[in-house]
This record gives sequence, structure tokens and C-alpha cells, in this order.
Amino acid sequence: MRGRIAVGAIIGAVAGVVTGVMTAPKSGREARADIKAKAEELKSQADKATRNVKKGTEDITSQAASKLRDVVDDAKRSLKK
Repeated sequence: MRGRIAVGAIIGAVAGVVTGVMTAPKSGREARADIKAKAEELKSQADKATRNVKKGTEDITSQAASKLRDVVDDAKRSLKK
């Protein structure tokens, strides 16, 4: 779910930047420079969001594996009784 929100936010930001740059009274060269700068900024933000989602996924996976090991160990102890 977080990934979808992050993707939606990034798409919204890109649309806003493009609209702002295209409607601003600047020369083509200035507009291209602005687009490039904003694209690099948005790429950096997207990379950070991707890292955060990946870290969260890894944490959840690790917790689930730990709980599963506990359940299996409990089941083995119950069977030995």
C-alpha cells in the first residue's frame, strides 16, 4: 500500500513540475534546465522512497520469519510431549 501511495505522489509531483515549467515565461533553454533539475530532484526522492519501502519490506519479512520459527519450534515441542 505504501508503494502505491509513493508512486502516486511521485506522479503528482512530476505532473505539477511539468505544468509549472511549461506555463512559466522562460526561454526554452531555461525551461529545459529547470526540467532537468527537477527531474534529478524527483529521481533522488523516488530512490529514497524505494529504499524506504525495501527496508520496510525486509523488516516485515524478518519479523514474519522469526514468528514462523517460533511457531514451528512450539509445534515441535508439543509433539515431543
